[in-house]
Amino acid sequence: MNLPLASGRFQRFTNAAMAACLGVMALAVFVNVVLRYGFGSGIPASEELSRLLFVWMVFLGATAAYPAGEHMAFTSLVGMLKTRPAALAAMTALIRLLVILACVLVGWGAWQQVIVGLGSHSVVLGYPTALLPLPALLACSAIGVMALVELIRREPLDLGHAHDVE
Repeated sequence: MNLPLASGRFQRFTNAAMAACLGVMALAVFVNVVLRYGFGSGIPASEELSRLLFVWMVFLGATAAYPAGEHMAFTSLVGMLKTRPAALAAMTALIRLLVILACVLVGWGAWQQVIVGLGSHSVVLGYPTALLPLPALLACSAIGVMALVELIRREPLDLGHAHDVE
């Protein structure tokens, strides 16, 4: 499979999923506000659904931001190594290893929460509470795999963020 094509599909999928989450959240909250202030009633599931969708949307966004190079970057620090290719390559490897380590640590914690959440259910909607930490586990797995692939392929860091500095 062509990697840029797969990346484009991944970006379109995550953008569509985030838009769907945001749309459902906005609609649920809007309807709940209208019902509460207009008719004195509301939908109790609205808040729980919005919270669940928000968590999924955040981690979908974090996963989509990694291959696009949109996570926080310290290009001013690493950019000083441009004239020293060996040092830049070593720093790139170190950064990727730290990303993988962070993914392992957060993923391990998320996995533990998923296991705990399998035995309990949300109060209003009744979904397994494992659905709340699950996106963190999936995002860490995806980002960790992407960082590992970049490390193995020895892909250079994207230092093109200099124009983004305010």
